[in-house]
Amino acid sequence: MVPAHQVQGERGQGRRVPDFFIVGHPKSGTTALYQMLIRHPQIHMPVKEPRFFAPELRSRFLRSRFSRLVPSQLPDTLDDYLSLFAGAGPEQRVGEASPSYLRSSAAAERIAQVAPDARIIAIFREPASFLRSLHLQSVHNHIETQKDFAKAIALEPSRRRGKHIPLLSQTPATLLYSDHVRYVEQLRRYHQFFKPENVLVLIYDDFRSDNAATVSAVLRFLEVQEIPPVTPVKTKPLPAIRSLTLHQLGRAVTLARRNRGARGSATAHAPQRRNASPMSELWRRALYTEARPPDEALMRELRRRFKGEVVALSEYLGRDLVSLWGYDNI
Repeated sequence: MVPAHQVQGERGQGRRVPDFFIVGHPKSGTTALYQMLIRHPQIHMPVKEPRFFAPELRSRFLRSRFSRLVPSQLPDTLDDYLSLFAGAGPEQRVGEASPSYLRSSAAAERIAQVAPDARIIAIFREPASFLRSLHLQSVHNHIETQKDFAKAIALEPSRRRGKHIPLLSQTPATLLYSDHVRYVEQLRRYHQFFKPENVLVLIYDDFRSDNAATVSAVLRFLEVQEIPPVTPVKTKPLPAIRSLTLHQLGRAVTLARRNRGARGSATAHAPQRRNASPMSELWRRALYTEARPPDEALMRELRRRFKGEVVALSEYLGRDLVSLWGYDNI
């Protein structure tokens, strides 16, 4: 086992820093990979998404007048960040997973300044399906208020000018969906600051089709034992939101409860998820519905838009993603 890199914290203490980073993309298997890796005895990943090296992509409310409603639980200083990993054993690999690091224009350099020998894991997914899933997640996370994916995509030009940004959107940059699909540019940033052998690129399709083989490749990359097979993890698909108003009401109640530290009168009208009562089930049915199949015309248009990126990534990686992702007929 290669010893973990150490730095001197702001209070002069020797600190463990991550040996590896899962840098993204979101909605591409990063959560499932994280959940499988944390079960390995030689791996220490105490927290997911500290986002320390991409502060520009954190919530815009963390230091705003809304901070009482959305308290920050993320580390602000290097010492606070490194303290997250203080519980690691001397023979464990230390890691973290922040999907925003791949999109950030500066995260690669910032990570290299603290952990120059770190190993980087990036996951890429077919662009149209990636963005569709990201949009649905953004609606669930109250970043996006436009439920219609096509309309949300069409809003990109005006949102670049600062218009049509949802009032309580915590990370407006997420709404510029096309900016997420700059795969070669994103990967080159990590190759600029890290050795080629320290960057592992995974393809979402491989991960979906064979969890075990992909995790085994990751364990070999991290130089930890492949003991016993890691149990595959499949994250549940998100349902579509039936009522945006009820969805926002539920968030308002949650924030009010968090802010007051006690249940107010409105809370009784929004059953908590853990409550298995009939009222809770009615609330869930009123709020969610099964996601509709994708609009094939829109998906084909997005694939036309991003074919150049897929071709470029295929050439960069030396792998035919054009055929794998169905772009050979676009």
